[in-house]
Amino acid sequence: MTLIKTNYNRRSFLKVSALAGGGLMVGFNWACSPSENLRKAPSEWFDMNAFLSIADNGQVTIMSPNPEIGQNVKTSMPMLVAEELEVPWADVIVKQGLLDEGAFRRQVAGGSQSIRQGWKSLRMAGATAKQMLINAAAQKWGISPADCTAKNGIISGGDNKLSYGEIASLAATMEVPEDVTLKDPKDFTIIGTSQDNVDLESIISGKPTFGIDFEREGMLHAVVMRPPAFGMSLESYDDTETRAVTGVSDVIRFGDKIAILATNTWAGFKGKKALKANWKGKQKLENTDEHDRKMLKLLDTKSSKPKREDGNVGRAFAQADKVIEKVYEAPFLPHNTMEPMNFFADVTDSKVELIGPVQTPLRTRNSVAALLDRPREEVSVAMTRMGGGFGRRLYGDFALEAAEISSLAKRPVKVVFSREDDMTAGIYRPASKYKFRAAVKDGKITGYHLTGAGIGSSRSSWTRENWFPAGGIENYKVESHSLQSNITTGAWRAPITNFLAIAEQSFFDELATEMSVDAVQLRLDILERAKTNPVGKISYEPEKMIGVIKLAAEKGNWGKPETGVSQGFSCYYSHNTYVAEVAHVRMRDGNPFIEKMTTAVDCGIVVNPDAAINQVQGGVVDGIGHAMYGDFKFINGEPQAQNFNEYRLIRAAEAPKVDVHFVKNTNDPTGLGEPSLPPAGGALANGIAKATGTRLYKIPFVKQQITFG
Repeated sequence: MTLIKTNYNRRSFLKVSALAGGGLMVGFNWACSPSENLRKAPSEWFDMNAFLSIADNGQVTIMSPNPEIGQNVKTSMPMLVAEELEVPWADVIVKQGLLDEGAFRRQVAGGSQSIRQGWKSLRMAGATAKQMLINAAAQKWGISPADCTAKNGIISGGDNKLSYGEIASLAATMEVPEDVTLKDPKDFTIIGTSQDNVDLESIISGKPTFGIDFEREGMLHAVVMRPPAFGMSLESYDDTETRAVTGVSDVIRFGDKIAILATNTWAGFKGKKALKANWKGKQKLENTDEHDRKMLKLLDTKSSKPKREDGNVGRAFAQADKVIEKVYEAPFLPHNTMEPMNFFADVTDSKVELIGPVQTPLRTRNSVAALLDRPREEVSVAMTRMGGGFGRRLYGDFALEAAEISSLAKRPVKVVFSREDDMTAGIYRPASKYKFRAAVKDGKITGYHLTGAGIGSSRSSWTRENWFPAGGIENYKVESHSLQSNITTGAWRAPITNFLAIAEQSFFDELATEMSVDAVQLRLDILERAKTNPVGKISYEPEKMIGVIKLAAEKGNWGKPETGVSQGFSCYYSHNTYVAEVAHVRMRDGNPFIEKMTTAVDCGIVVNPDAAINQVQGGVVDGIGHAMYGDFKFINGEPQAQNFNEYRLIRAAEAPKVDVHFVKNTNDPTGLGEPSLPPAGGALANGIAKATGTRLYKIPFVKQQITFG
């Protein structure tokens, strides 16, 4: 058990009426309660704290504070509350919380941190409410709270029993306890069990759940024409034909963009097609070929201040028996969420109402307030479910567009991107390149030198210099360079590591071959040094990485493949989680295909196992798909792909079976939405190398004349 002070975020536990304002209700969890048809409908609700309310019939409404982008936090975060509240999951109704920085902590979907950051505060919300219920019952019975227990929504004390619904009205008036005790993991009854997605029934039945579904009577649909190339600005336009399109109500210029307002999206898209615009160059119109040349040059440039330098790297390379050097390259990538960007805004003199799919509601609120020069208190944000995010919805540019258009039009509007808009308007994963050098002497790695280079003004480092193999190699150096660009870039699922891991793990596999040692054992030897006698600072736990490597090797039968199978290995630490993967590659008609991926994960306590497996499997498929096919270029600042006929994604028939194995422990949960992606491409590349003899150095792999079977 853990004793915890409730002043952790005490405002969250003030008995404010978090639900009284109505708000946007997305995805009621009625379907998860088999007793719904038998239970009397509630007549009154009592707010225990900002996270939950209890009805007089015993039902519990739990607010899920963080944005839901498919990572299942709308289910798993309320599970944490329900666990400590000691209420049956079948009695729980889940609602999406509104943005409330006073009541909730870190309402962000990004960095795979929702469960990790909410682990104690959400459980504390449930434990606090439970203690208030116990205190109320004890007061009613005239006994000590210490003589009372709570379980399955019932409080017992001696011969007395009360349901939560019967005592909720009194409990809501009780003082918030100064401290509460959290349960020991061995006593969990909800955490660690698989629960259905609370929005499942709404999703499969087509009920309005996502931002793209949102409608408001009287709103207009806004379709936006943006510059066709990065570096261009709007010179003039002719909207005569656009205004003649049935359903188009107005055309508004804002900055270098033009909004077509219409009564429906189809009219808006037709109006945009009819719009004639003249563009001029404002900045340099950039090209992918030029980016490649400049980044390759940066890889050969010595930085004035390395990110890290241990030992004497120069001497290690000078004295080496062998030096292995390889360069790895990756392009820009769009996010391509299933649901294109969209957002609703209603700007009036008294308020700014924002509704839609966004990963960063607080930042979006603040940005809109600054844009419109309005007090932040006048801006509200309600979050809908998102049809994917992968980092694209961190930035909220689409919400700013909606707010600005609504402000100019004096009407509620909903901005909707077409797929072409979504793929060409930014924001992209930055293109990057890495050069790895290793010095080998007497069969050991004696020197290691990594140089990274990437494109983008928002990031200065392209390496993770304190992660593996840091601490395990005596002479170790890491350098990083940035190339500035006017092409907008940002986070893309597992930023930086989504390609760095592929490059690093491919390099270590080739090192193992050059050194005639087992690929898994090479990594274990480095980690053993980092564990027992680390060189310099490390920001990972070698013991945990050793654990997942051994688990993946065991479950994947490393070194003992089935007949006709070639194995590739990869491991990586990111988002506080350790993942190791074994790719099982076969040949079909002379071409490689991945049959299975065995994955081992150490992410601490697994809150919702089925959902966790889905996250890992999705990350693996996403990782190998973009490694195989992901490619995106610019010519004169203009994106060279606009839709899926030009941008290849992995297809269902190409997705391998993904076996997932979790390290069982009672450590606090860590990230899970991203960590399985980084090692996937490396495992595949290494399996292909084993099967075909061809090493892969560029993404997409198909660039190197690899055809997948």
